[in-house]
Amino acid sequence: MTLPLALCLVWLISANLIGMLPSRDLHWRAAYGLIAIGLPLLLWLVWSGDWVASLLIALAAGSVLRWPLIYLARWLRRKLGAGR
Repeated sequence: MTLPLALCLVWLISANLIGMLPSRDLHWRAAYGLIAIGLPLLLWLVWSGDWVASLLIALAAGSVLRWPLIYLARWLRRKLGAGR
């Protein structure tokens, strides 16, 4: 197991544990931190050449951070749809 893959797996476990904790702001501050740490880790994993593991980690991270992805998709749809 490579170092980037091991760190991504630790990130996934940490993200799931953070998701189980109660939060007053609906975990948005934690989501920002997880994105700031997880994106460079995922890019490092892609750069190391492990494409299958990168895809699986990206799918798992997307399931953990689904609400930021939903809001991003809505924002992009508004921005791209406004030009018509």
